[in-house]
Amino acid sequence: MQLLQALCSSNLSFPTSDSVLNKGHTSPKKSVHPSHVNFCVAIQRHEGVAWLSQNRSNWSLVATRAAPVEAGSSTMSTSAAEKDVLKALSQIIDPDFGTDIVSCGFVKDLLIDEDLGEVSFRLELTTPACPIKDMFEQQANEVVAMLPWVTKVNVTMSAQPARPVFGNQLPMGLQTISSIVAVSSCKGGVGKSTVAINLAYTLAGMGARVGIFDADVYGPSLPTMVSPENRLLLMNPEKKTIIPTEYLGVKLVSFGFAGQGRAVMRGPMVSGVINQLLTTTEWGELDYLVIDMPPGTGDIQLTLCQVVPLTAAVIVTTPQKLAFIDVAKGVRMFSKLKVPCVAVVENMCHFDADGKRYYPFGRGSGSQVVQQFGIPHLFDLPIRPTLSASGDSGIPEVVADPLGEVAKTFQDLGVCVVQQCAKIRQQVSTAVTYDKYIKAIKVKVPDSDEEFLLHPATVRRNDRSAQSVDEWSGEQKLQYADVPEDIEPEDIRPMGNYAVSITWPDGFSQIAPYDQLQTIERLVDVPEPTPVQA
Repeated sequence: MQLLQALCSSNLSFPTSDSVLNKGHTSPKKSVHPSHVNFCVAIQRHEGVAWLSQNRSNWSLVATRAAPVEAGSSTMSTSAAEKDVLKALSQIIDPDFGTDIVSCGFVKDLLIDEDLGEVSFRLELTTPACPIKDMFEQQANEVVAMLPWVTKVNVTMSAQPARPVFGNQLPMGLQTISSIVAVSSCKGGVGKSTVAINLAYTLAGMGARVGIFDADVYGPSLPTMVSPENRLLLMNPEKKTIIPTEYLGVKLVSFGFAGQGRAVMRGPMVSGVINQLLTTTEWGELDYLVIDMPPGTGDIQLTLCQVVPLTAAVIVTTPQKLAFIDVAKGVRMFSKLKVPCVAVVENMCHFDADGKRYYPFGRGSGSQVVQQFGIPHLFDLPIRPTLSASGDSGIPEVVADPLGEVAKTFQDLGVCVVQQCAKIRQQVSTAVTYDKYIKAIKVKVPDSDEEFLLHPATVRRNDRSAQSVDEWSGEQKLQYADVPEDIEPEDIRPMGNYAVSITWPDGFSQIAPYDQLQTIERLVDVPEPTPVQA
């Protein structure tokens, strides 16, 4: 009761994402870069992501493009032995990026004792949920051990600390969560909660740190579908934060654990309660937070999408046409909010009896969603009494029968989510960068093959915020001459999947949506930088 009163009466406020700005008025015409000097640049390594996953017979690599190879905390010397080791490791190619793991920067803390012939190094992954990290470790051991002077190889596997791409812009409770995945259907009764909970426990079984947030205040499912020993959320009186309950290593938050069962309250109050529950919880370091979204596309769903920078969404449907109609609304909502839908789960597809397969609800809803909206992955779940019974028993099906057919489907779904989240994080973190050697902003919008350059001063002049344009009259307050030609951004940070925040020397923080950047006049005839010879 105390927790509920605190949630409903708290005056704490939390930031919501900035609304998408209007597009700039300039068209994407070509312009010439104002500077024509010779450039000489040092070789740079950019942070990015690759992944290592097993999807039946398909293997790929889950790791991080980290900083250049390190030896302890100091910069390595390029001795012949080190070159031998790095050359050997460069035989391992990341199949998704087509680049060797040394160039990607996967190798960290390389130490060599030439007298004893001992080599040790660390391979840092973006997530501990890498399905075949043991195989990756074995390959690294083998290629280094083949060097004639090596007698012993010690490979350590690790994962990056959990952190979102844009952590500083989030409420405190969400700043140590790497990826937030929404499981949504926009229609009740299709098995969304079943998918969300089994996906979460699948990711936990793969080695990830996982939390589940039940966002349905009117009808929370989590208290029925899992069986934590402590069934009440606790509040830290000093920090005024919520301590989640836990079951089988997965952190859980639901209004059903607040001691009040289901809520009877109006929409605005519900949105506030969800906001409080989600943002003031002490989640700790999580690789994945799975949000079980409530049905519909109304105020609650929009509030969640604005408060939380969703990494990706998984769509749950059933074969009926009616389910497809509602699911299509949800997909369009995520599309407008720039949240990529990475997979469709078609639940209750079929059942097998007498040696035949029956489709009691028809066929095609899931594949129709995939085809119409271009969602890359489709997973089918059969009608199984055990799957329904596990939801009522409080033990997820993937925990009760980890080797069953349903668990295999969720394993494939888990691998897909790990893979796609890694892709999205890499695309977002490198979408907009500043190259100080050619004094240009590089833009490569996620899900686009096009890369182009923008002049910093042009970007600054195209700001459409109230500080630059009068909101009532539309009059341009920021004049052309107010922005020096040689202005350079001090910092560029992603804001969700739709925009970046650019900090300028005068302290102004400009929100630049990708859609707007694509309309700004672009640079041409930029001199190519001359690489430094090794």
